[in-house]
Amino acid sequence: MMRNVMRFLISIFTLAAGSSFVYYLIFELNLFNDYMGYLAKHALLAFLTLVFGLIGYLIAPQVMERFMIMTAWMEHKLQHTPIQELVGGAIGLIVGLIIANLLDASVSGLPWFGTYLSVAVSLVLGYVGMRLGVKKREEIQGYINVIPKFGAAKERFQTQQREKKPDSCYKVLDTSVIIDGRIADICKSGFLDGTLVIPAFVLEELQHIADSSDLLKRNRGRRGLDVLNKIRKELDVNVEIDQRDYDDLSEVDSKLVRLCQELGGQIITNDYNLNKVAELQGVKVLNINELANALKPVVLPGEEMTVQVIKDGKETGQGVAYLDDGTMIVVDGGRRFMGQTISVLVTSVLQTAAGRMIFAKPKSGDGKKEVPTQTATLSEVNAIV
Repeated sequence: MMRNVMRFLISIFTLAAGSSFVYYLIFELNLFNDYMGYLAKHALLAFLTLVFGLIGYLIAPQVMERFMIMTAWMEHKLQHTPIQELVGGAIGLIVGLIIANLLDASVSGLPWFGTYLSVAVSLVLGYVGMRLGVKKREEIQGYINVIPKFGAAKERFQTQQREKKPDSCYKVLDTSVIIDGRIADICKSGFLDGTLVIPAFVLEELQHIADSSDLLKRNRGRRGLDVLNKIRKELDVNVEIDQRDYDDLSEVDSKLVRLCQELGGQIITNDYNLNKVAELQGVKVLNINELANALKPVVLPGEEMTVQVIKDGKETGQGVAYLDDGTMIVVDGGRRFMGQTISVLVTSVLQTAAGRMIFAKPKSGDGKKEVPTQTATLSEVNAIV
């Protein structure tokens, strides 16, 4: 219905514009004064008016389609433009048009091209003012804050933000941490406050992974989607889908950093490189792997523990065991206890980039003699290498 109404209005507009144009040619300029009579001129006017109306009716669908594309593009740009830039651009545009209006009296009076020059001056000064307003938006905001009314309003706003800060702290999820799945357990435990933000471009990347032809990637992507559904439906956590995108950036990591800078939020990730890049740009990062390492139990040299030796180590005679949290224990001389559960004494603990490694030796009474300190140290170094 709306399309038919728009088509009718476009036809009426072209018909009226064509009628005015033809009337001007025939009766004002008298182009056919020597060839036609009064009735012939009116008949020609009616015929050409109908032609213009028919042309408008035929081109109306293309005009409406172009108009819808243009409005959608403008809406997309406005939605993804920060409010500071919109305000700065609007103020600059107004100032530019005011200056152009002051110059209009002297410009429009020029012969021949005065009217056209006035329009050109308005367009140029309006565009220049808008661009300067966008670039100087921070300075404009500073001058606005000088006004007492605006300054008081800003102070009230900042007070409200400080009061709401515990509930409005944004945590932006990375693709890697969604696929990892541990974020759901952390949310369930209640250690994360604020709002979890899932960017639309992260969802898009997750969907591409879930649609991959590679079976492993496809399973990881689907698991990530299941984790998000679990967080939204089963857990008492505030979740928001942020539709912002940044066409000038191609990498998802760069978009995440930009989004966190605009929101004033924090990134939750497992990606080591994203962690470093975000920290360099002043964005706080919550790394799940660092949290997992911090939660591992503290083990000191000399402590006793019971482990099961399950495989050979890199060095001769070494055995390898694991704690419940996945921490690897290298048992010097533990190869002969393969498949057995024995008591060991911790000799040293090393923190590596991959995690924590514990070196131990069988407790006296399990058939193992004391190992000299120098030999044990060499074995630990070789085990890492």
